[in-house]
Amino acid sequence: MMAWLLVFVGGGAGSVCRFMLARRFNYSGQEFLVFPWGTFMANLLSCLVMGMLLHRQFNHHLGESGRLLFMTGFCGGFSTFSTFVYELYMYVQRGQLKMGLAYVILSMVTGLLVMAGGYRAGGLLWAE
Repeated sequence: MMAWLLVFVGGGAGSVCRFMLARRFNYSGQEFLVFPWGTFMANLLSCLVMGMLLHRQFNHHLGESGRLLFMTGFCGGFSTFSTFVYELYMYVQRGQLKMGLAYVILSMVTGLLVMAGGYRAGGLLWAE
């Protein structure tokens, strides 16, 4: 039961943070902006946090409760694949295929680099 609660609390906190970024950076009133910066930032920040937490987990310094709260809960609620795909779909619907492709490539490449950087930063922050 405690595992469910940890994921619930972490996921709720992550979702609220993602909502605030999207509200601030994705829309101008009701109009979708040119580039979904809020979603992009949420996904990259989630990759950074996940990378740092992976370092903790791989070095046996992150217990099951921390993993559930932060990795599964917070990062799962903060990052958003469904919104990412929705925004890609909107580019396709508008015939902005180059912009959609750029969004996919930029998100995937920078996400991987940021997660790797987060892993390395975790090693520097929590050196043994």
